Amino acid sequence: MLDVGDLSDRAVRTALPPLVALRSLSKRYGDLLANDAIDLEITPGEIRALLGENGAGKSTLVKILYGVIEPSAGDIYWEGHRIRIDSPVDARNLGIGMVFQHFSLFDELTVAENVAVALRHMSFEAVRRGLKAVSEGYGLGLDPDHLVRTLSAGERQRIEIVRCLLQNPKLIVLDEPTSVLTPQESERLFQTLEQLADEGKAILYISHKLEEVRRLCRTATILRGGRVVATLDPREKSAGEIAALMVGAEVGDVRREAREVASARVLEVQSLSMPALSSHERALVEVDVGVAAGEIVGIAGVAGNGQGELFAAISGERLSDSPGSVVIAGVPVGLRGIDERRKLGAAFVPEERLGHAAVPGHGLGDNTVLSHHAMGGLVRTGFIAFDRARDLAKRVIGDFDVRTPGPDAQASKLSGGNLQKFVVGREILRNPKVLVVDQPTWGVDAGAAQVIRKALIDLADGGAGVLIVSQDLDELFAIADRIAVIHEGRIGRIRPTAEWTREAIGLEMMGVAADDAH
Repeated sequence: MLDVGDLSDRAVRTALPPLVALRSLSKRYGDLLANDAIDLEITPGEIRALLGENGAGKSTLVKILYGVIEPSAGDIYWEGHRIRIDSPVDARNLGIGMVFQHFSLFDELTVAENVAVALRHMSFEAVRRGLKAVSEGYGLGLDPDHLVRTLSAGERQRIEIVRCLLQNPKLIVLDEPTSVLTPQESERLFQTLEQLADEGKAILYISHKLEEVRRLCRTATILRGGRVVATLDPREKSAGEIAALMVGAEVGDVRREAREVASARVLEVQSLSMPALSSHERALVEVDVGVAAGEIVGIAGVAGNGQGELFAAISGERLSDSPGSVVIAGVPVGLRGIDERRKLGAAFVPEERLGHAAVPGHGLGDNTVLSHHAMGGLVRTGFIAFDRARDLAKRVIGDFDVRTPGPDAQASKLSGGNLQKFVVGREILRNPKVLVVDQPTWGVDAGAAQVIRKALIDLADGGAGVLIVSQDLDELFAIADRIAVIHEGRIGRIRPTAEWTREAIGLEMMGVAADDAH
């Protein structure tokens, strides 16, 4: 048993033999070398970041470590012994726990029932006792009898972590764990992870949020093109320097200066209320939002508070009961569909890239037709002009630095960041009067995020109104002129960005009004 006190000293930790060591680990898919002779060690009590742009090989590496895929070459050593990990069951039996980016929970089951489903070797009463002990011991408060569908995104994240800890792992892999957390919840998570490290747990931490990596980790391994390009102490580098190592070039700071905007509204949402259609949805209650020409308005909030429902109502995917509840370019469109709204100059980028913004099995040229056909430029006597669509796709690929062989590449073959650049570029190419974007840079690397944010700023500078729904507060503080918070289907007062603090916006995301946060 490792001594907690000894592990609190960094010199002692780094002197320990590695818990897991990867030696010349490679994974090949045909001509693509996803992982190229990777060497990586993680010691007990260490919190190590694994960084890299989309497509760098991070996901492949952790899937090998968790037994989801088999390496093509190289060796894995666990506590000094060469091993094979043929399945997630093997990984868990060794002591490897994984907390995935996307929750795998049953909404209609309780907290305890969700945990019990994954821990079938334990009796239900043992699960309940373990839940209480672990959640209290690590400050991850959970009521075992609450239904998951009633919980916030932060509470659901706690279930995933507690479920992992009940398996008594020696190594915990976390993939973008703060993507749905408020600043206060993120800080509580960091304290928990530091406590786990002090107890001897090794933690592999994957995140695109470089400032939180600098806050939490003392070592970072950076991948680029499937290879390790650097191992460093992230506290000794700026976020910009780390990002440059990730993408292979300097990444500038994209930021919009405060400015006066025109009073003319190009988008107005007025007293919009819509009931939830199922237990998985959130009702919208008296929502009021206005966006002026040349303005960027940001909507912050924890996932599941009505962001998707708001996007559907504004885009026309779901119609309201009143024409005037949504007004685009002065025209009431509450009862009009998405194509009619596009013809008025509106463009929309939904959160889900594959399946919503793009058809996975279709080429990029074909996917351009999805939003451009309503404008008339791609329709001739009832037939789609696919050559024209391919030309437009080529323009998007060139203008937005989309890394792909060409316009015939299937959407599903692109990395998340490249597909997001394509989808955003496809809409901006229409030169819309209004652009509504849901999670513009969610899960994309620093280089792709820079391209997308600059494009949004340029569009607003050209006179368009831009509404951004985002869980990334750094993003909103950098590019939004005004910000409001959505919580349980209600939107608070829209304030100039300069009037917000991270603490106040985090509290309002948890349901505490900004006016009461002082």
